[in-house]
Amino acid sequence: MSSDPSPFMRHLQHCNSATLPGGRAPFSLAGTPSGWITPALFDRLENAGLGSRAQGFDLPHPDRLEALGETLAAEGYYKSHHEVFDVMPDLGEPVLGRIDRGALPLFGLVAVGVHMNGLVRTPRGLHLWVGRRAANKRLDPSKLDHLVAGGMPAGHTPFEALTKEAAEEASIGPELAAQATQTGRIVYALNREEGLRRDILYCYDLYLPESFTPAAADGEVESFALIALEEAFRIVRDTDDFKFNVNLVLIDLFLRQGLIDPASPEGRMLRAGLDKGLSPASPGRTLARA
Repeated sequence: MSSDPSPFMRHLQHCNSATLPGGRAPFSLAGTPSGWITPALFDRLENAGLGSRAQGFDLPHPDRLEALGETLAAEGYYKSHHEVFDVMPDLGEPVLGRIDRGALPLFGLVAVGVHMNGLVRTPRGLHLWVGRRAANKRLDPSKLDHLVAGGMPAGHTPFEALTKEAAEEASIGPELAAQATQTGRIVYALNREEGLRRDILYCYDLYLPESFTPAAADGEVESFALIALEEAFRIVRDTDDFKFNVNLVLIDLFLRQGLIDPASPEGRMLRAGLDKGLSPASPGRTLARA
């Protein structure tokens, strides 16, 4: 396999497209820098007396963030997911509030998710289960996806979220899901149609028996396929067929499996980009008032 990372680095660059302030205004929770407000909310938050586009915005009572999010959904600023996420100022910091996951990009708040590589050892080598997202998905319809991936609901740990998603997305029971091992985490920040995505992904591997066949329980996956890891490598290298952030988790897998030489200068560059992000808005970097 080639160790040339340039076709892989483009995926990291795509997922780290956010600049600061990028036309946004800083947002704080009780004075703690926490995010960046999209211009679409400037007038609404100024009218609510929460600050200004010039000086930034602050919500003095973070426990009111969820209600603010519900009001903005009712007013048509975003479509509610009806799933509440914890809100933390940055990587490793305590939870200050909660809000519907659909509102997180409007405020440029950190979101946490989990992704799992469903792996199968076969006589023909290592294989990977992939899903194809349903055509009616709100984000990235019909793209290739991991066997299990999703956000972390409020009050959950990453592993609890993984167990929940494994059951819903692939009919993997808790005993089998418990065999998954956490392999690391990835951070990035990018501009999307829905706003500023500042994501932390906790990555897992689960080695599945050859007899296992996934079945979608929630209707969010159109189909599953078991492909050689080398084929996944080719798809990531040569195409954009996978959902944007799945590419990053697979690049992490390729580095750990040696398909990309992790000791090469290129491999070290990819590793640093996955672990620390390339964007100044990536979780774990200073939320400077640019």
